[in-house]
Amino acid sequence: QPDYAASLIGTAARLLHENGFVTGFYSGLLPMLFKQVPYTMAKFAVQGKAAETIYTAVGTQPKVMSKGGNVAVSLLSGVIAGVVAAIISHPADTLLSKINKAGAGGNGSMLARMGNIVTETGLLKLCTQGLLARCVMIGTLTAGQFGIFDIVMNAVGAKRFHFH
Repeated sequence: QPDYAASLIGTAARLLHENGFVTGFYSGLLPMLFKQVPYTMAKFAVQGKAAETIYTAVGTQPKVMSKGGNVAVSLLSGVIAGVVAAIISHPADTLLSKINKAGAGGNGSMLARMGNIVTETGLLKLCTQGLLARCVMIGTLTAGQFGIFDIVMNAVGAKRFHFH
């Protein structure tokens, strides 16, 4: 909305005045955390386990495999991780998209509005509507992220590390 305020500071001041600090600046924080935390945890946990499983199935280890082979494992494990992360986070992502629309879920607290949206939409529809497209998108993006990570690590001569 171009006529909302003349500047970034003016926009922040108007948001604060009209909605208060929490509602104005953090209204989507709770649903975003419900989506982002499980998504990120699943993405990294599944990618690591998928890569280990692929190396075991191929009968080799990353140190022995070629750089191209390691990138291929990163890409495949990235697709697997992306699809799992998309499935896990999809209901919360759908909620986040819906709750950010004006009037969605009626009135009340953030949790009450989220509950209303789940009731209105239906749990099955919330979990499945748009899921295939999300799996394709997130699977592809995650594969790209892990592939680029491995390519850059190889290019600069860095080694992976583990905290155990």
